[in-house]
Amino acid sequence: MKRTLVAVTLLAGSISLAACSSNSAKNRTAAELPPPPASSTTTTPPPAPTGPAAGSQADFVASVQSDTIHFDTDRYNVDAQSQAILQSQAQWLARYPNKRVTIEGHCDERGTRDYNIALGERRANAAKNYLISLGIDASRISTVSYGKERPIALGSDEAAWAQNRRAVTVTIQ
Repeated sequence: MKRTLVAVTLLAGSISLAACSSNSAKNRTAAELPPPPASSTTTTPPPAPTGPAAGSQADFVASVQSDTIHFDTDRYNVDAQSQAILQSQAQWLARYPNKRVTIEGHCDERGTRDYNIALGERRANAAKNYLISLGIDASRISTVSYGKERPIALGSDEAAWAQNRRAVTVTIQ
């Protein structure tokens, strides 16, 4: 009989607890409820700009035909293809009148160091003078010659030499 009484008491307690828990959820006030979800009217940020920053070296390279012109062996004359490249560079420089550039003169590995430094200087100056003839202020253009010290193509054949005989325009401001 004691066992039955204990079982009935436990059963009655369980039923009353179950009834209380279901009633307590129904009887909660609005202050006790969690807040409603946030509205979906949030503003989305504008899309990030794509492409290079205006006036940067990356913008220069993306906007012009090339940042590099090439030369024949032992030459520093600006040929028709190089003129077209420099014209596109002049157009970019006209859009950014506060930008300055350095024109780097380069040579292939043949010849003495002194000869190639002088030839690289003549190549850089030829490109500079052509840009000046197109209306770019000379004070915005500096030149430097690296001679044969900074090849972009390694090798001792005509293909490598042709790539290394160049003048490269680099923005500096």
